Amino acid sequence: MRKLIYGINISLDGCCDHTKFSGGNEIHHYFRELLEGVDLILYGRKTYELMVPFWPEVAESQSLDEAANAFAKVFTSLKRVVVSKTISNENDPHTIVIRDNLKEEVLKLKQQPGKAISTGGVELPVRLIELGLVVRRNELI
Repeated sequence: MRKLIYGINISLDGCCDHTKFSGGNEIHHYFRELLEGVDLILYGRKTYELMVPFWPEVAESQSLDEAANAFAKVFTSLKRVVVSKTISNENDPHTIVIRDNLKEEVLKLKQQPGKAISTGGVELPVRLIELGLVVRRNELI
């Protein structure tokens, strides 16, 4: 069964706001390496809308620094699943939408062949952890 890995930027005081972090090269390098070990990303609507279309546009334009551009290329190459009752079905062949039956749908994804699955954000991962679907892995950078 595929692993579901939760990765997030969080400060020692519990801040999860991506706009409050510096050291972008190290963060982009770390998360690029993490994403190189997965072939599917699972996000809630809020995180999805923070990531798409921003990173696909960076991957195309290569408009940021080397670390961010490399992250964007890896991110854009992955299939994406967004969990949302409100988002419209994207015209993006890399994205599918889960609307209901979260546990059953994620279990189906985990049972498919492939690499690990990555998730991020705050609200969706809390639900996934409560459902016992996230593998615990402690690692600090």
